[in-house]
Amino acid sequence: MLYAVGCGLRDNEIAAVLAIPEDAVAGHLARILVKLELRDRAAAIVHAFDCGLVAPGRGPRRRATGPVSSAGTRRAPEPRLQISMLGPLRAWRDGQPLDLGHLRQQAVLTALALCLGRTISQQELLDGVWGEEPPNTNVVPVYIYRLRKILRGGGSPDSVIERDRCGYRLLSGAVTVDVARVEELVTAAGAAERAGELTEAVRACSQALDLFRGEPLAGQPGPFAELERLRLTERRIVLVQRKLEWQLRLGRHSEAIAELSALAVAQPLNEPVATMLMRALYLGGRQADALAVFDRTRRRLADDLGVSPGRMLRQTHQMILRGDEACLGLTGPTR
Repeated sequence: MLYAVGCGLRDNEIAAVLAIPEDAVAGHLARILVKLELRDRAAAIVHAFDCGLVAPGRGPRRRATGPVSSAGTRRAPEPRLQISMLGPLRAWRDGQPLDLGHLRQQAVLTALALCLGRTISQQELLDGVWGEEPPNTNVVPVYIYRLRKILRGGGSPDSVIERDRCGYRLLSGAVTVDVARVEELVTAAGAAERAGELTEAVRACSQALDLFRGEPLAGQPGPFAELERLRLTERRIVLVQRKLEWQLRLGRHSEAIAELSALAVAQPLNEPVATMLMRALYLGGRQADALAVFDRTRRRLADDLGVSPGRMLRQTHQMILRGDEACLGLTGPTR
């Protein structure tokens, strides 16, 4: 019955398919609505899509009833779906941009993509997207239905969003997400560092940083997006610092100075950045500039926070005054 309703059949058509009297259809449907706690026939149609009984835009899913040739069982390559969140939310299928709908619908996709492969309950989505102002109606299944239709594209009846008894999940094998790709590259960079391949570590870290296109999740509403925006912003800063540290160890001081100078302007209270900039300037033969960075940072810390420089910044300052390169940890280039 639910399958037939989801296919959009009228009562007389359902009666003919199920071989029951037409006047019995309404009674059966009413009992289904009560059992599933659905509001009306439209909600039943959405539920049929949500359960996977009917594929969006493709009619009912039917199983093959006859033998299939070996050529027929050979599946065409899956279309590639890409989601980018390291900037405004964007999605592409086969290189073509997708219209993801309004912001709350996008925020639902954001939550699924950031938890790629993990099931998220409907309550988690409500809390993460709407916070303390939940919607008056149960819109999550509707948004999931729309997102399935958008992300699926015309080449495949299969959805990239699955539902189980605990909630919804975005299938990790069906989509590439830039946030996940960053973590893959960070892992590769760490492995390269442990192997002593600092040039490869810098390359992998640079690739990860190139994936950032501005403020992560720019404009996305809800508590979940806000927390992730802060986390990803901090993640980027840490990656920049790691890459620059490796560049210093490789002796690529001029490259590091340019990036560190820009970062120090953007974050004048960041003591690790000031420390690295002082080291880079000193190694580049610019001791006076390195000491000027210390003085500038010390004043900003006192004026803005009412604190003195931390131990690392003070030690670096003393080492530069003594010309103690060995203690600064600036050894010869590594592979």
